Amino acid sequence: MDIFKLEHSKTAYRADLALYCIMVLALAAFLVMYGPHEQRADIASFVLAGLVSWPAIEYTLHRFVLHGVQPFRRWHEEHHRRPKALIFTPTILSASLIAVLVFLPALLAADLWRACALSLGVLTGYLAYTITHHAVHHWHVDNAWLKRRKRWHALHHHRIDQPGYYGMTSTFLDQLFGSVRRADALQAVDKDHDVY
Repeated sequence: MDIFKLEHSKTAYRADLALYCIMVLALAAFLVMYGPHEQRADIASFVLAGLVSWPAIEYTLHRFVLHGVQPFRRWHEEHHRRPKALIFTPTILSASLIAVLVFLPALLAADLWRACALSLGVLTGYLAYTITHHAVHHWHVDNAWLKRRKRWHALHHHRIDQPGYYGMTSTFLDQLFGSVRRADALQAVDKDHDVY
């Protein structure tokens, strides 16, 4: 089994989602059960900081890595070509990046509790992103928020001439950095929210 391949079976795809759910629940339980009581507020603030930082991490990775750096760009282009395919970042890669770029620096700069708390916030953001991205491509529900996410992401997939719409869980950074395009593109996609 190739753990670095991009397209996976339904079982592997579901296992990735289950693994992240388990990691979030286990890390939250660890912090609640074993975290020092006198540091509860501090731990909660680090979880919140990790969660609040997620949209910036998501936007940066999507805009500058997945649309700019090889081989990630090539891999992401395959997702654009086949949006219904079960293509996702291999679990070993995404988990390693979170460990190396979030947990270890926080551990070196602070302590175990703050590192775990910050990682929990980022992991929760990543899990929300993963579920939202899957829902946008595969679910058919009558939910206003999800319909807006589908519309936004459809613009990302279908506006090759004017890239943008990089945020999945938040539109704020697209608006802040000008990666939102013309209103006529919105009208073109409005005709069919369920473009996948």
